[in-house]
Amino acid sequence: MPTTTNTSGRRKTAVARIYLQDGSGAIIVNGKDYKEYFPTLPLQYIVTQSTEVSGSTGKFDVKVNVAGGGVKGQAEAVRLAIAKAIVELDPEKKPSLRAKGIMTRDDRMVERKKPGRKKARKRFQFSKR
Repeated sequence: MPTTTNTSGRRKTAVARIYLQDGSGAIIVNGKDYKEYFPTLPLQYIVTQSTEVSGSTGKFDVKVNVAGGGVKGQAEAVRLAIAKAIVELDPEKKPSLRAKGIMTRDDRMVERKKPGRKKARKRFQFSKR
């Protein structure tokens, strides 16, 4: 029986939906190879970190639809989604992923701008006279 699963991962305003199935380790992001979509090595490492830590490199093909946010947020959203899918298929891999901090949803978001201020917390310059 072929193993397939689909999950989502989020980071800041980026949302990644992935479809994971048995295969040779190909990761396709928005119709492109992940090395083409994420051109720098640190981002490529973030995307493949879940499979490397869980020891399932080259076992699954991953198709990703990612939208919103910037490239780093998108890469981290993909990492979380892949980790969640691997744990769904094999719950024994969860402790190793959690130890590296990959299973935790990073919920830090940009603080909203407040009225009467320049930014979220910065004030306009005070003038005494």
